[in-house]
Amino acid sequence: MRLKGEKQESSDCDEGSQGKITLLLALVALISAFGSSFQYGYNVSVINSPAPYMQDFYNQTYFNRSGVPMDSGFQTLLWSLTVSMYPLGGFFGSLMVWPLVNNCGRKGTLLINNVFSIAAAILMGTSELAKTFEVIILSRVLMGIYAGLASNVVPMFLGEMSPKNLRGAIGIVPQLFITLGILVAQILGLNSILGNAEGWPVLLGLTGIPSLIQLLMLPFFPESPRYLLIQKGNEEQARQALQKLRGCDDVDDEMQEMRQEDQSEKEEGHFSVLSLCTFRGLRWQLISIIVMMMGQQLSGVNAVFYYADRIFQSAGVDSNDVQYVTVSIGAINVIMTLLAVFIVESLGRRILLLAGFGLCCVSCAVLTLALNLQTTVSWMSYLSIVCVVVYIIGHAIGASPIPFVMITEMFLQSSRPAAFMVGGSVHWLCNFTVGLVFLYMEAGLGLYSFLIFCAICLATIVYVFFIVPETKNKTFMEINRIMAKRNKVEIQEDKEEFEDFHAVPGWQAEKKEISSSDL
Repeated sequence: MRLKGEKQESSDCDEGSQGKITLLLALVALISAFGSSFQYGYNVSVINSPAPYMQDFYNQTYFNRSGVPMDSGFQTLLWSLTVSMYPLGGFFGSLMVWPLVNNCGRKGTLLINNVFSIAAAILMGTSELAKTFEVIILSRVLMGIYAGLASNVVPMFLGEMSPKNLRGAIGIVPQLFITLGILVAQILGLNSILGNAEGWPVLLGLTGIPSLIQLLMLPFFPESPRYLLIQKGNEEQARQALQKLRGCDDVDDEMQEMRQEDQSEKEEGHFSVLSLCTFRGLRWQLISIIVMMMGQQLSGVNAVFYYADRIFQSAGVDSNDVQYVTVSIGAINVIMTLLAVFIVESLGRRILLLAGFGLCCVSCAVLTLALNLQTTVSWMSYLSIVCVVVYIIGHAIGASPIPFVMITEMFLQSSRPAAFMVGGSVHWLCNFTVGLVFLYMEAGLGLYSFLIFCAICLATIVYVFFIVPETKNKTFMEINRIMAKRNKVEIQEDKEEFEDFHAVPGWQAEKKEISSSDL
């Protein structure tokens, strides 16, 4: 039996831990996001700047082997493979999420994943010395697998570790590091730094450094408490991990919430992808993540970046200075994603999704008009620049970061790995498809391609508005109850016990009885 003073002290401790981020949680977020998510972004843009020099290397290597220059069609094919193998590898990496996180844990999967990155970095960094371009293409597949795993496991890992009032902010940290990775690759890829004939192997090989740092430091941090309790059944380890993450001994309320989640899932077991797709109780959650992931990748972000150079040139920017403008766009992307970290818990997920896709939708529509009229109306080229910036802002605050946060929040422990596998596969397949189809779409539709992206953004807005609930500051079980009503199913839990746990102010006595009966 607790004394009154002790009860108040432990309650204050718990409230304090819920209101702020601890040093350990911050370090876990930074190390896992820098070691994994950063490289996703870095490898998205790392080959853009040195592309001409890498293609010269392909041609020279082929000539040294065969004695004849490489056919232009074959060179185009090789370069297309170099670019497209990355998202294709990402798709394969997403397929590995479910078996790895269930068998090796979240932290264990991130540690194993570093093997792909370090191997690829060594191969790419030594490719010029070895006089082989084939290993670059192979390394792009390996980096894709790495990014496919990282893009799913890091949000899952951090989402399960975070207190409910910080889950959205910490969930956006991986996306922040993706944008940082893109920006760093753009800066290092400048012609004056490493984006030249001598520096490109170093530029490609640097991707192994964050993995090495993560491999050395992450083992000293705890595993996801939810994984330890619900999937491994080790309550003591889960409690110790939670106490370290919260900087507080009294974590009984969160432990009890995890037990409630465990109880509600016992009859269902762990979901495979097939069972997830056929289970009625998760129907709207599954449809929602597919729609949000498709909206994220098919909303035209690649097309906007593709057109950005010529848009700025049409506004009078010198062709030699376009690379610096590209870096400035990357900086805007980072700044707005950082803003999303600070506003997601106050504005909520739905608002950012609607506002983000809304800005993208309007930007695509106005950009179509501006690009078609810029030859006749002089100031339209400047309006095009504004549209590009507004689009980047919209994608950075909502369309890019929030869908991965929503996967973490809309699924419970048993179905979350399969959900990330589905969401990640849709993410990477759509990424690959856009890269494959866009050039043909541009040839057929020209500037009107952006109207298709506008329609996709609008359709996503309508779906989010009518279907996707607000998940801000809610426990996983509370979100599950909201979605259960939409799915028209009964959730497997002792409702009275759960309601008492959350509703009664002086719940310590009841909690003791519940805990002892559960244990």
